[in-house]
Amino acid sequence: MIVKVAVVALGQLLLSGTMSGQSPGTTHCRPTLAPRTAGPQVSDTLFDPPIRRPAFPTGTGPTVLLDEGHFNFHTVEGRYAPFVRLLRRDGFVVGSLREPWSPGSLAPAHILVIANAISERMSRGPWALPNSPAFSAAEIAVLERWVSGGGSLLLIADHMPFPGAAETLAAAFGIQVTDGFATDSSCATDEIVFRRSDGSLADHPITNGKNRNERVDSVRSFTGQAFRLTRPGRALLTLGAGAVVLLPTTAWRFSDSTPRIPAEGMLQGAVLSHGRGRVAMFGEAAMFSAQVSGPSRRPMGMNAPHAGENPRFLLNLMHWLAERRPPVTPNQ
Repeated sequence: MIVKVAVVALGQLLLSGTMSGQSPGTTHCRPTLAPRTAGPQVSDTLFDPPIRRPAFPTGTGPTVLLDEGHFNFHTVEGRYAPFVRLLRRDGFVVGSLREPWSPGSLAPAHILVIANAISERMSRGPWALPNSPAFSAAEIAVLERWVSGGGSLLLIADHMPFPGAAETLAAAFGIQVTDGFATDSSCATDEIVFRRSDGSLADHPITNGKNRNERVDSVRSFTGQAFRLTRPGRALLTLGAGAVVLLPTTAWRFSDSTPRIPAEGMLQGAVLSHGRGRVAMFGEAAMFSAQVSGPSRRPMGMNAPHAGENPRFLLNLMHWLAERRPPVTPNQ
């Protein structure tokens, strides 16, 4: 059965915006946000950032499994190949998980990564409402128990339609996604920079690292969506003044009448605890990959100009997820 999750989410967001004094009609712009190029996005096989000192000897670190059982847009040998190479060079053991989630299939993993899962119906296109969930209630229950028992989850849901596909899963961990496109007040910007200097990049063990060589002062994302936490956690990437989320009925099709909501203070990155486990949520996927697109091979992700600290941010994040520490509080 197709569940109209995105329509429900839109209604909830419009209601919450009105209650907070932020009406959807107060943000005026002519949306010109567009894909970075008409060509396909492929992984940058030449991207190889330096790692001064790997965290673990080769092949001895924690096991990271990437979900590939839900028509994922990013996979081990596909668009997330640079993500995988970077982690393996840091000593992590990385593989894919195509089997149904169960205590047995999840048992080998220290960290499960879900990057841009989508439903079978939506995978065939078009990317248009109504959206449908990528995960069954039974799968979500299995994963929730695994995280509660001490597993770590990195959940990544980019711009529409990926948030709608992950909405029910995210909600199980206290995360409210928006099935749209995050941008600034121009409704045109396709890159967002989070900086320590203005507070949009949080001061946190993930951004501080374990020494000064691991410190991160800026992170760059590439469109994506925005979300809120509905239970205690810690923001890492916070959208600034003028940010909006565009809510089209079909991905990448915008007009003057496209609904939009103010997104100042909403998040593109956050962490929280769940039982004995840890959860990291990000509303954009390319920041952790390195891709090129179109005939000009335009870079997008960790290989993009001025995104040089993204690889260190990713490694710090994975180190944090691999730790076994007390639960996260709003100030940790």
